[in-house]
Amino acid sequence: MNIVVLLISILLFFVLFFGIGFILNMILRMTWIMAIIYPIVAILIIDKVRFLDYFTDSKHAFVELGHRFSSLASADIIILVSGLAGAIASGITIKLLRKNGYQMF
Repeated sequence: MNIVVLLISILLFFVLFFGIGFILNMILRMTWIMAIIYPIVAILIIDKVRFLDYFTDSKHAFVELGHRFSSLASADIIILVSGLAGAIASGITIKLLRKNGYQMF
């Protein structure tokens, strides 16, 4: 992966999940909602197994998920971690804004 593509992907994932988390925090008033939802989103991004297979054929689905996690490149891991950092940063930002007296909706 080209370094420019990596940097743009890191920034894109951070801003994307920060924005989604910030909006969800404002609407639902649950500070850490995106940080809780993000691992599910990351699994859906990584895995090729249907979501329903986690309930119907659990063993195969989780074994396949383990193989997919172990075969991730370091650039992919960095990009996914930056998305998690964006989700956590949105929670911290909302907490600070609420502490300073701002109320959204």
